[in-house]
Amino acid sequence: MWRKALIVGLTAFLPLLAWGQTSDSAPSTTHEDVYCSGIITTRHIPRSTAIISGEDALYRVTFSQGDYVYINRGSKDGVKPGDEFSVIRPMENNTHIWWFAAQRRLLGAMGQMWQDEGRIKVVVAHSNVSIAQVTNSCSYMQRGDIVRPFVPQPVPQLKPETNFDRFAPPSGKKKAMIVAGKSFEIESGTNDIVYVNLGSRQGVKVGDYFRIFRYQTNDGDVVYQTPGMATAVYGFGSAPNHYSWKDLPRQILGEGIVLRTTPNASTVLITYSLQQIYEGDYCELE
Repeated sequence: MWRKALIVGLTAFLPLLAWGQTSDSAPSTTHEDVYCSGIITTRHIPRSTAIISGEDALYRVTFSQGDYVYINRGSKDGVKPGDEFSVIRPMENNTHIWWFAAQRRLLGAMGQMWQDEGRIKVVVAHSNVSIAQVTNSCSYMQRGDIVRPFVPQPVPQLKPETNFDRFAPPSGKKKAMIVAGKSFEIESGTNDIVYVNLGSRQGVKVGDYFRIFRYQTNDGDVVYQTPGMATAVYGFGSAPNHYSWKDLPRQILGEGIVLRTTPNASTVLITYSLQQIYEGDYCELE
C-alpha cells in the first residue's frame, strides 16, 4: 500500500518539477551585477557628503557588511533614520599604464570612473552626524568615500547564451571600443565589467547588448603580434596576396549586456566570452 501511495505522490510531483525546469522566465542580472558595477560619467557628482569614521575606528581603517560608519550629515541637513545611501569612490589609473594609444583621450571624453563600494542605511541621526549600517558591501569602505542618496536601478533580463553567433555579420549599428575594465583591469572575461564609449546621448539603453570583436592585422591591435602575423610569417607560409585587416573576417570574442548608462559611456557586463577580452577591443550594438 505504501509503495502505491509513493508512486502516486511521485507521479503528481514530477510534472511540477518538470514545469519548474522548463519555465520560460528569462534569467535576470543580479543585485551585485547592477549595484556593484560602477560608472564612468561626465556629470558632476558632489563630494561634500562622505564617510568620516566608524565604530572601532581607533584600530580599524576599513568597513564592510554589517559594520557601522559615521557620515558628516545629520538631522539638521534633513537626514533621518531609514534613509539609504550609496557609497562610491573616484578611481584613477595609478599605474599610469595605458594599454592602447587612444585610451587616455577616449577615457577623458567619457568622464570620471566611479567605483561602487556598497550601500548604507541610517539608524541614528544626530544634529550634524549620522550613524549608518553597511547593508550591502561591494568592497571595503573607508574614510573619505563619497556618500550619495540611493537611487534604484533597473535590473535587465539576460538572453539565452545558446543564441550566441561567433560568426555573426556586422550589425550595421553603432560601433564603440572597450575603453577600460573595472578598476582599470586590462583583461576581462565572462561576468566581468567593462566600460564602453557609447552612452545615453548615442541612444544606448539599459538591457541593450554589445557584440565584442577584434580585427586581424590591425596596426593598433591590443594583442601583441609580429607585423603581418595573420597572413605571413617567415618560415610558416604566406598568403598569395597581401590582406589588410579590412579584407579579413573579424574575430568575435563575446557579448555583454548594458547595466547602466551615462551621457558618453555604458557599463557592460560580459555575459559570454570565447577568450580573453582586452581594453581596446571593439564592440557594436546588436
